[in-house]
Amino acid sequence: MTFLDWILVLLLNGGIVLFGFVLARGTTTSQDWFLGKRSLLWWTVGLSMFATNIDNADIVSLTGTSFREGFHIIAVHTLGAFAGGILAAFFLAPAMSRAGHFTNAEYLEARFGISIRVLSAFIQIQYRTSMLGLMIWSVYLLFTKFLALEPVTSWSFIVGLVILAAIYTSWGGLKTVVFTDAIQGVVMFLGMAVIFLAVWRASGGWSGVVENLAAAGDQENGRPVSDILRMRGYGGDDGTTSPWLILTGWIIIGGGYWTVNHTQMMRLLGTRTLWDMKMAALFGVTISIPIMVGCASIGIMGRSLFPDFDPPDALYPHLADLYLGPGLKGLVVAGIVAAAISTFDSMGSSLSAVFTRDVYARLLVRNREDAHYVRVTRWATIVILGLGFAYIPFIREKDTMLKAFLTLIPVFVTPLFTLYLLGVFTKCHPRAGIVGILSGALYGVVALWDREIADVAWLESWFTNRWVALPWSMVFTGIGAVVATLIWGSYRLEEKEAAFVEAESGWLERTREELAPLPEHPFPATVPVLLRPGLIATFLVTVTTLLLFAFFW
Repeated sequence: MTFLDWILVLLLNGGIVLFGFVLARGTTTSQDWFLGKRSLLWWTVGLSMFATNIDNADIVSLTGTSFREGFHIIAVHTLGAFAGGILAAFFLAPAMSRAGHFTNAEYLEARFGISIRVLSAFIQIQYRTSMLGLMIWSVYLLFTKFLALEPVTSWSFIVGLVILAAIYTSWGGLKTVVFTDAIQGVVMFLGMAVIFLAVWRASGGWSGVVENLAAAGDQENGRPVSDILRMRGYGGDDGTTSPWLILTGWIIIGGGYWTVNHTQMMRLLGTRTLWDMKMAALFGVTISIPIMVGCASIGIMGRSLFPDFDPPDALYPHLADLYLGPGLKGLVVAGIVAAAISTFDSMGSSLSAVFTRDVYARLLVRNREDAHYVRVTRWATIVILGLGFAYIPFIREKDTMLKAFLTLIPVFVTPLFTLYLLGVFTKCHPRAGIVGILSGALYGVVALWDREIADVAWLESWFTNRWVALPWSMVFTGIGAVVATLIWGSYRLEEKEAAFVEAESGWLERTREELAPLPEHPFPATVPVLLRPGLIATFLVTVTTLLLFAFFW
């Protein structure tokens, strides 16, 4: 890194952080902090969702995972992302918005009861702070492998980044985060384009990659190395898992990310109309696809250039160091730092909102003035961001960062995702929530124990490996919900909503009642045909599916 590179990094990211401080000055009420006054336009929210969806851990870990396992991973960022984004923006978020909910966990209490709300809050905090740990570790790899900084210096920089993100996020809330994320997304896109083109030239283009991989022979599992060029070429850790099952697993993970994860749901709830809500999700998913396919392609190109490179998660900074000159290195580093900060602020704001509304105000302090809860949320933001460091020892033990993350998802995240589906699309009894999530989590713990700790002799891999665990987790959650509904009867909307309103009092009730109804769309009469979200979603999903199976399957 030259002086010019460091100037680029500091100017681009320092300017964005300074802009965040300027924006934060107008935030005073909880409606400002949690929902941005419900004034956000679709394109700003979409850019923010893009920047949050693609964090620095994704960039580094996706490259390392595709280097080792191939193109199968793009399924989660294409079909999985569309499945989750459409489910969230077309079904879940509108239902939450109409009911005046501020968080997705709040919706779960209205549907399934207080125990699911609180459990959901803690699951989200665990789920997303583990991802925060991945981001912290990927920044560390960037600083030590690419910038050749000493560990102490690297950790000092990382702590500084987290502190900066915590300050302007805790001060400004959702609107500040959305607008800074939108700018950071542009920086990320430029940085990714620079390194992609550099590695593309070094590998001789796609024809050079195909030729090198064809000449590389077979992998350890006996399959040709060239199999990594196709999604169907990956058969799981043991080589025997169906690629269709892996595709299904990625779609489940994508669906869970967009629903269980309040980071994205919070943005949708801050839009000015229901039309903006749907368009924001479609825009955010669509512009994420080129970046994620590009990251996966860099991993494949890296495999053709350095077939024995180890560890895979260090590949991205290695390629950047090797093939980028002065100025361009700074742009790439600025993009990765922007990705880190954009997700730090997103996680800090969303998880602190969940803690304040779904734990603190619901269980501990129920009826204080609005300013009190804004202060609590600001302090919670700082604590939440600090929790990510606790996962570093676990992440370091895994072959790739992504595998560390995927190991934990079937335990609680997938059962919780299943509850959202059951809540919206079925009339299962409210008690089906706690019975379903406990049965799904019990299976998840057993499968995790078999995979990671004991390797129980009587448990088969088709029942517990990391890919089959995802649909099995949904199945067991569903079985528990069905049994509960057979015992206690079906869901009665009026009774449950009345019970929820009676149970939620004080500040929570006041803030819900103060929310004005969200308009359907911003147009004078009806939505123009070509701007109808349903038609656009159908077109995008169809085109993406055709391209995916034509070029990558």
